[in-house]
Amino acid sequence: MPVGSVVHGISLMKEKDIYFFREGNHTKLYEILGSHVMTVDGQRGTLFSVWAPNARSVSVIGDFNGWRAGDHPLAVRWDDSGVWEGFVPGVGNGDLYKYNIVSHLNGRELEKGDPFAFWWETPPRSASCVWDLEGFEWNDGEWIAGRRERNAIDAPQSIYEVHLGSWRHVPEEGNRSLSYHELADKLVEYVLDTGFTHVEFLPVMEHPFYGSWGYQILGYFAPSSRFGTPQEFMELVDALHRAGIGVILDWVPSHFPNDGYGLANFDGTCLFEHADPKKGYHPDWKSGIFNYGRDEVRSFLLSSARFWIDRYHADGLRVDAVASMLYLDYSRKEGEWIPNQYGGKENIEAIEFLRKMNEILYIDFGGIQTAAEESTAWPMVSRPVYVGGLGFGFKWNMGWMHDTLHYMGMSPIFRKYHQNELSFGMWYAYSENFVLPLSHDEVVHGKGSLYGKMPGDRWQKAANLRALLGWQYGHPGKKLLFMGGEFGQVSEWNHDVSLSWHELDDQFHSGILAWVRALNEFYRNTPAFWKGDFERWGFEWIDCSDADSSVFSFLRRDDKGNSFVCVGNFTPLPRQNYKIGVPAGGMWREVLNSDAAEFGGSNCGNMGGREADDIEMHGRPHSLNLTLPPLSFSVFGHASQDGENGF
Repeated sequence: MPVGSVVHGISLMKEKDIYFFREGNHTKLYEILGSHVMTVDGQRGTLFSVWAPNARSVSVIGDFNGWRAGDHPLAVRWDDSGVWEGFVPGVGNGDLYKYNIVSHLNGRELEKGDPFAFWWETPPRSASCVWDLEGFEWNDGEWIAGRRERNAIDAPQSIYEVHLGSWRHVPEEGNRSLSYHELADKLVEYVLDTGFTHVEFLPVMEHPFYGSWGYQILGYFAPSSRFGTPQEFMELVDALHRAGIGVILDWVPSHFPNDGYGLANFDGTCLFEHADPKKGYHPDWKSGIFNYGRDEVRSFLLSSARFWIDRYHADGLRVDAVASMLYLDYSRKEGEWIPNQYGGKENIEAIEFLRKMNEILYIDFGGIQTAAEESTAWPMVSRPVYVGGLGFGFKWNMGWMHDTLHYMGMSPIFRKYHQNELSFGMWYAYSENFVLPLSHDEVVHGKGSLYGKMPGDRWQKAANLRALLGWQYGHPGKKLLFMGGEFGQVSEWNHDVSLSWHELDDQFHSGILAWVRALNEFYRNTPAFWKGDFERWGFEWIDCSDADSSVFSFLRRDDKGNSFVCVGNFTPLPRQNYKIGVPAGGMWREVLNSDAAEFGGSNCGNMGGREADDIEMHGRPHSLNLTLPPLSFSVFGHASQDGENGF
């Protein structure tokens, strides 16, 4: 169809939309701003709408008009909203475009991508792409109907964190990344086999620099075209849901890159970012910081958060770098930041935004969760807004991660001097709803892989890693493991290459994967390891003070009175006749042992279980006389619980 002249006076925006937009409470701007394919008076075309309040003129340029400014001018609305609109007949799915904006401030001419575009050219190309999101038939109704139970804080959640571009490559085709379509088959099959309950994708939103791993977003309403179309990403989410696997998306409202075609200086002024660099420029990431006090910007971000749950059926958002949003002095020296109206360092506008976002998402969508990557001691991150919290469902436990990796990274000779690093986490375990993250950030920039962090020879490295993963699954809190960690990849993560799948030909690495598979199966089927994650009845130390042996023992319980004994021996010495107190007599079966031969271990253990002695110990009426394998994590369940708890 030939492209016609712009038709003005057509709009998807109603008076109430303008009101809520300018009030900062509009959460569905993606339905009315951006480019929308439609039929007007029998003519198929595209309605373009863009917010540029400080523009002298705005026109659409694209492959359909030779990228000539002025051929298709938009008209500014009469209501002082700063929105420019126009319907262009003949423009449709797949057509490339940008906005030519002449700034009213200084007459500067800018070419900008569409902040609300549903699809973009593949970087380094930078045009937006007209795209209709309709046409995909979702088949995940059963998942959506039941996800409130699956995503609850008292449900099992073992999360597999994935960077789409480097999970697996196709060597026969130049080592390209898998597409969304291919991932809908291969990733789903792998996650089902390994037993994770959820996947979490590093940001899939369009980003100009691949090396940012997606954390420098410009397309806040578009999945990256590097891996396929929007509908193909829907296919991936749908396939995961149909397989019973939840989908969490990383989302970055804390900052955005300064690429010339993006949000920065959008209409010749600081429109999306704060004008003062002390509040609007991030010194760590050399990027713009959103102006959370501007109502229209809040509406933009609220709409983006809602969009991924609404249109792509995400089960939740993990919000990146929350600490950088909460503090005005984050990564700034004295004199480089502006105090709030009360003289403090808290970013009141950002706090209000986060609370509003969480309120809206939890009200509008049943069964979703949000999680905060928040690295400070900010109180009540995962508590409801109505009691003064930020309203997130979960918070990443960065303290647990740092302490645990520091402990596990040192030689076992010295671990007895650092016993408190593993036990300390329980002092604050109930202050938040925690996720225990072994994430991508811990296996890059010279930090080494999880396997590489472990001390000792190859056998000891593998055994240490199995013990670490056992500790993670035994400890209260939801579990998160970055890809490659599940089989002990030797090298640290490199976003430019595939995971080292060939390492699974080695018995140590295949054994680690078998251990993770066993952990996930046992974890999912055993409520004692997740039902009381955030309740004091769910965990009790047996003994955390045996520093000389570097042994920890504790109980995990469910709400029906079932108990499991967990024991970690973090030295390479097997310990014979190691006695711990237990709550009941009779047979205690050894239901998990990281040192089993099938996991690459030495097959040291307790011959399937131990009969409890009627000898009081650790304040309990009975005790077990155990053999603790070297560098191991073991779990024992009472024989009376056979058949009802995954063993």
